[in-house]
Amino acid sequence: MSKKVHADLLHQHWVHSHEEDTATETVFRPATFDFPRSRGRKGFELKPDGTVIEFGIGPTDRPSQTSGTWQIKDGDMITFYGESESTPIRVMRIASADNNRLVIKK
Repeated sequence: MSKKVHADLLHQHWVHSHEEDTATETVFRPATFDFPRSRGRKGFELKPDGTVIEFGIGPTDRPSQTSGTWQIKDGDMITFYGESESTPIRVMRIASADNNRLVIKK
């Protein structure tokens, strides 16, 4: 049975901590985390008003941004929506979450 994650816990800017990934999990840390140097990191900011900003790495290693909306579904899935509010563009199942670490099942 999955554990319900409260949205309040997720309201921040999360950055991929690829050094902590495993074969079955992807790890994100708050943007304020002391990351080792890296060429670029992907991430997203989940805002309390339901908007999301995704941060990517563009073709010239410059940061890129896209925005949309997000929701928690079934207590343990983060769903991102683009222009279509009915079809998610990404669904991530949460393995664990606290203020300092968000773990997503691959």
